Amino acid sequence: MNSNTDDVDAPEQIMYCASCGIAGVDNIKLKRCNSCYLVRYCGVKCQKAHWRQHKVACKKRAAELREERLFKQPERSDLGDCPICLL
Repeated sequence: MNSNTDDVDAPEQIMYCASCGIAGVDNIKLKRCNSCYLVRYCGVKCQKAHWRQHKVACKKRAAELREERLFKQPERSDLGDCPICLL
């Protein structure tokens, strides 16, 4: 049997609130941090309570994501690789 965690038949991974630890199942929908997308929270109260612990890692990951988007190479087109030609 294949032990790959990306199997199609594998059950969905359960996420937990980074602050209180409540599981995001059934009627509890966890929301991701909008800056870094690394952690999830059950509500604004938990997000605010956890901010002091999360702040440094969040800002670092958010900067990495901005750089990825900024320096991402454009897809190739029929016009060639010249970014000016793509205008």
